Amino acid sequence: MTDEAKRYTRADFQSDQEVRWCPGCGDYAVLAAMQTFLADLGLDREKVVFVSGIGCSSRFPYYMNTYGFHGIHGRAPAVAAGIALANPELSVWVVTGDGDALSIGGNHFIHAMRRNLNLKILLFNNQIYGLTKGQFSPTSEPGKRTKSSPTGSIGAPFNPISLALGAEAGFVARTVDTDRALTMELLRRAHQYRGTALIEIYQKCNVFNEQAFLALTGKDQRLENRINLRHGKPVVFGRNEEKGVVLLSRGARIVDVAEIGLDAVHVHDEHAGDPSAAFALSRLSHSPQGPTPLGVFRDVIRPTYEDELQRQLRDAQERPGPASLGELIRQTGTWTVAEEASG
Repeated sequence: MTDEAKRYTRADFQSDQEVRWCPGCGDYAVLAAMQTFLADLGLDREKVVFVSGIGCSSRFPYYMNTYGFHGIHGRAPAVAAGIALANPELSVWVVTGDGDALSIGGNHFIHAMRRNLNLKILLFNNQIYGLTKGQFSPTSEPGKRTKSSPTGSIGAPFNPISLALGAEAGFVARTVDTDRALTMELLRRAHQYRGTALIEIYQKCNVFNEQAFLALTGKDQRLENRINLRHGKPVVFGRNEEKGVVLLSRGARIVDVAEIGLDAVHVHDEHAGDPSAAFALSRLSHSPQGPTPLGVFRDVIRPTYEDELQRQLRDAQERPGPASLGELIRQTGTWTVAEEASG
């Protein structure tokens, strides 16, 4: 860390607003990690913007002593896109939840990643609607009993990592709120990535969905279920790394390393241009009730929307197009509809 970077502390990024989340909420851990990360980074507070929609996580901008915008339900990526295009010098972060991003905001979410705008999306996934008091969300497991599904929810949940990879996102990662070290590392890498970076954060709602991530956070369970993705390393896990992942024609499968040998285990390549392997890894777990990958699934270079837009503008200046609106309308084909001759 340079002397210049040391000019900030976490307190410098804490706003004067009272943090109003339920005691024990996982949002506190993410907020603290972000404030510490930005202090260590040393980036001017005036160059950072947080944009949110609606939900518990969307209170985030109030608690950051930076620029911020609290938008409407599901529209945070659209607002953030405008900010990023208007001022490419800003570090733009979208803070959203599984209900905000994947329900009403679904199209904004996937198209931000498809276009590869230079913004960072933090998807807080607690698999429940917390702010509106416990309805099932787009990531709730089938059969989830809630106030809006008393006999169990129907339908398959979204897998946010699979969705992002299907939208051709260039940087896709997952962490859990209690893992501060991994969260800090992913924040750093997302900030460095030029383009849309998605970090899914499994985040505990201790009021309406407290046991959702026990498989990854419980003292006895986490060693059995956390699959830590490491670039260039075999995908193994377990107390003694006795389990491994192989890729078959029908997808990724968990095997006993002793039976197949370490050489047969899949070696993770987060920089692979083809997202098929990363997609297969994301399908190992639709819900963190068993072995679940954490870390970076994909990190590849893609042209950013901003750069392509600037290229178009330069091309337009060098090779002027139509001189008038009428000429523009007629340049790709017009049709003349003649009046039927009267008999």
